[in-house]
Amino acid sequence: MRHHNSVLHGLLKHVPWSRFDELVEEHGADARARKLSTKSQFVALLYGQLAGAVSLREIETAMASHSARFYHLGAREVSRSTLADANAGRSHEVFTGLLRHMAGALGRGFRRQTAEAVRLIDSTGVRLAGMASQWARFSKGVAGAKAHIIYDPDAEAPLYLEVTPAKVNDITAAQAMPIEPYATYVFDLGYYHYAWWARLDAAGCRIVTRLKKNTPLALIGERALPQDSPLLYDRIGRLPERLSSTRQNPFQRPVREIGVTLDDGKILRVVTNDLFAPAQEIADLYKRRWAIELFFRWVKQTLKISHFLGRSENAVRIQIACALIAYLLLRLANQASKITDSPLAFARLVRANLMHRRALDQLTRPPPPSPTDPRQLTLDLRPA
Repeated sequence: MRHHNSVLHGLLKHVPWSRFDELVEEHGADARARKLSTKSQFVALLYGQLAGAVSLREIETAMASHSARFYHLGAREVSRSTLADANAGRSHEVFTGLLRHMAGALGRGFRRQTAEAVRLIDSTGVRLAGMASQWARFSKGVAGAKAHIIYDPDAEAPLYLEVTPAKVNDITAAQAMPIEPYATYVFDLGYYHYAWWARLDAAGCRIVTRLKKNTPLALIGERALPQDSPLLYDRIGRLPERLSSTRQNPFQRPVREIGVTLDDGKILRVVTNDLFAPAQEIADLYKRRWAIELFFRWVKQTLKISHFLGRSENAVRIQIACALIAYLLLRLANQASKITDSPLAFARLVRANLMHRRALDQLTRPPPPSPTDPRQLTLDLRPA
């Protein structure tokens, strides 16, 4: 029978280990490591994400029971206390740097087939109930964090991650995000900041968002819509010249407002700095924002970013980064194996077979019988 490594081994083939080693060296992550290397920590946390482990003790027990298979992955068994110390003290930059590298490589490979990059920006909150740390506390007895994401809906991959306390406003985190010149940025009202819009516009970026109900628009002109268009209007105008009696609006260029009616009758004022694209194209771009909401829901339901294994800010950052790396590994492996079109079904197959010795492209087939299976034994009836 043909030999196969474990399913986890097949997933880890998609990790760029050379870049991982560079990051470990760059941040000195293994400089004082006597008990647990960064690679063993990383493999343990990925195992926890993919297996659905809810505690450090569960990871410790599982790795001890599969010690030989983890040895062949270049990792060793972990103790609960050592893993907790590594999560609290080892720099999260190794893991967030690897996430950026993997997401960037995936995005670059896809953009060769597309003429324009679309970037969705949003954040999702996670509760850190019962944790004693003060870094994420925003009211008595309640703590939480936010994961701020730039998402590529074409590659279906997160490109950027920043974790902050929940009390940090979305626009504060967005102002620290890298700007990709000439990309299209789609975001919601949490990023309503004219100075930031002006920075995007100056970089040649196309902006698609929506106006608040009480924001006046000084009309310059109105464009005709196609006769069968479901849109309400297509107007060009200017945003308010001043933000207050003493502050001038830094975004002075004309913008375009498009009226969109939702199924419930609500009217959205979609706004863009693109004065030339068809109105329906702009409306469709804003609808694509739903893709990042679906991504957040998938990650929260399938991986572990709602139950945290550590209390410190560093531990939370590492766990969220490893969750998104696990998402990318599942996506890359599913693309390579082509056994199902459903990412959720593939994730369930991986979880059920994680430490079994099976090829990833064989997960939907019954496992081959063991060589010691009685059905494989034959009797020698020849005379002695």
